[in-house]
Amino acid sequence: MSTTNIYGLIGKTLAHSFSQRFFKEKFKQEEIHARYENFELENIEEVQFLLKRRDIRGLNVTIPYKESVMNYLDEISSEAQAIGAVNTIVFNDGKTVGHNTDTYGFRQSIKPFLRNVHDRAIILGTGGAAKAIAYVLENIGVEVIYLSRAPKSEQEFSYTEANEFMINSRKLIVNCTPIGTFPNVDDVPPIPLNSFTQDHLVIDLIYNPEKTRLLKHAEKSGTDILNGYSMLKHQALKSWELWNNNNSLLS
Repeated sequence: MSTTNIYGLIGKTLAHSFSQRFFKEKFKQEEIHARYENFELENIEEVQFLLKRRDIRGLNVTIPYKESVMNYLDEISSEAQAIGAVNTIVFNDGKTVGHNTDTYGFRQSIKPFLRNVHDRAIILGTGGAAKAIAYVLENIGVEVIYLSRAPKSEQEFSYTEANEFMINSRKLIVNCTPIGTFPNVDDVPPIPLNSFTQDHLVIDLIYNPEKTRLLKHAEKSGTDILNGYSMLKHQALKSWELWNNNNSLLS
């Protein structure tokens, strides 16, 4: 009797996660004998037990463990190391290898939307997702600054410093925080929402709801908007590719 391969998602609150629904449907449609589970961890130390399980073939990682999980892995890909965050774990020959497929997902999702005016960006948040987005943007020549509740570097500014001039001078806005996620759909990042123009591109990595309050405000100004669904789909498929192609581990 063949065993069922198990894949899964590590996070803290996963009831409304995209990944489990996506992979469940993929396995059903493609008749793949596998299961995808949510692993809610109260603290990152609990990941050690999952990494020792022989029936797990691959894991995704989400908020708030994309950075702290790196301390528990045997190897880290060069890209994930440069970013400082991991969202995919590959099990290979008894070793655990951390990758970041958020970069691939984001690159693929923004291709149809980027214009020459999007050469300067504001990223909301400074966590693992923000680091991946910054990595992609900086590699294509976009200048990046961050808005944060607790600024720690010259590139980071507090939300109280976000004024109309700042928004007007940077035509690409990316929300990498969970502000506005279901069920807190009335929440919105504290930035000047009436400063968007038709030249702006506002991206919210949230996918539930489909349009956050941030995106609704932007849309009223004729702004191009994009939610996180496309990015999530592309990063999930890249994760699946890595889990099933152990020859290209440290790209």
